Amino acid sequence: MDLPVCPLPLDDSPTVLLAHGGGGRLMHQLLDTLILPTLGMDGGRSLHDAALLDELCSDAPPGRLAFTTDSYVVRPLFFPGGDIGTLAVCGTVNDLAMAGAQPRALSVSLILEEGLPMDTLWRVLLSLRQSADAIGVRIVTGDTKVVERGRGDGLYLNTAGVGVAPAGVDICPGRVRTGDAVLVSGDLGRHGIAVMAQREGIAFETVIESDCAALAGTVTALLEAGIEVHCLRDLTRGGLASALVEIARAAGVDLHVDEAAVPVSTAVAAACELLGFDPLHVACEGRLVAFVPAAQAQLAHQVLRRCPGGGQAALIGSVSAAGGKAGRVTLRGPYGIDRPLDLPAGELLPRIC
Repeated sequence: MDLPVCPLPLDDSPTVLLAHGGGGRLMHQLLDTLILPTLGMDGGRSLHDAALLDELCSDAPPGRLAFTTDSYVVRPLFFPGGDIGTLAVCGTVNDLAMAGAQPRALSVSLILEEGLPMDTLWRVLLSLRQSADAIGVRIVTGDTKVVERGRGDGLYLNTAGVGVAPAGVDICPGRVRTGDAVLVSGDLGRHGIAVMAQREGIAFETVIESDCAALAGTVTALLEAGIEVHCLRDLTRGGLASALVEIARAAGVDLHVDEAAVPVSTAVAAACELLGFDPLHVACEGRLVAFVPAAQAQLAHQVLRRCPGGGQAALIGSVSAAGGKAGRVTLRGPYGIDRPLDLPAGELLPRIC
């Protein structure tokens, strides 16, 4: 896809690099010429220190406001299947979706390192805007700061999101019940491996692309199908293993997972075996785990399979009453041997989101 032409040069310079400083002419030029128009924040609205959300939420169904925030420090900034801009929008929208909320507005704060090429900033801004437009959410406020060379690793992003959870929707770990079915919305581990391979210059036979994607549509599909969704969690840092352990502990239940049922692509499985990783601990950025009543498990599975990226959605386990110390996750291997699944001792792959 051909990208729009970057509105450069600024200050009649053929290649402009950001200079450290706060409120000078270059910063105002940067905002007026590049950042605000690209993010769609210059549409005749006066700039102010805060955005009023009543207009954005006026057509939302009655419900409760949801609010989330996150920061993105991924290295490298661009990787197969995505980049830091796509990651920031999708990650924030997905956190709202895990509470059943439809996203309404985002903030984006840019922390830029002195010397960052304008072309890099331009590509990230386009990605932010295109990702937000595709989801149907508006970027309504933000901030830009420049730090000294060597202090910012190029570019960091901080985002916050506001959404509305419809009345009657209550999705949280406390609603997990004994007998619930556990499902995942697609194959696992692609994001972490894609970022790590790009960072370290590792070439696999098959290019592994990140699964970075928004999950709000998937959650809406489950709810509109009449699924009584008890709990959702996106499988980011720590992957499926961390999500299951955290939910089991919060809900005071035990979980039983069939390892053979967990979908992992052949390429990711081979990469993990080569590098000594367990794919259950590798991060995703477009996958979720869902807890639903057992009677609705097959319907939920069918719905997930029809959603974008859901071709390998799977029913992977069940919930039981806690036996002794609550919060245990047991993984049944291919030979029928059970082993405990726990949190990794440290961060398996740092700087992947």
